[in-house]
Amino acid sequence: MQNRLKEITEKNKVRLEEERKQLLQDIAELQESLKSEVDIDEEEGDPELHEREKAQALLTAMQKRLGDIEAALEAIAKGTYGICERCGKPIDPARLEAFPEARLCLTCKEEIERRSGRWRGVSRF
Repeated sequence: MQNRLKEITEKNKVRLEEERKQLLQDIAELQESLKSEVDIDEEEGDPELHEREKAQALLTAMQKRLGDIEAALEAIAKGTYGICERCGKPIDPARLEAFPEARLCLTCKEEIERRSGRWRGVSRF
């Protein structure tokens, strides 16, 4: 089990670093495009407003994903990768393979989603 976790950790570190690099580039490009847009008058029903709002939502999602990736890379550096931040138990290696930035074991993730009303009881990752 330890060898498998070590192998997954090494593979995921490379994957996460690549994703981080690409996300940083994508975020910079999106931020630049948002800066270059002119001020929009909401009362005039500007059709670009909807596109700008979508771009802003995408930027927010990308920044959250970047934070998750950076947290996973930090856990790898500290030697705590693959340990649930909530209960301290090991995260299933299959979960880490499917979702390398996972910070919670499946049991804790489902419990949090159940409590927040977002749990669907379908996903195993």
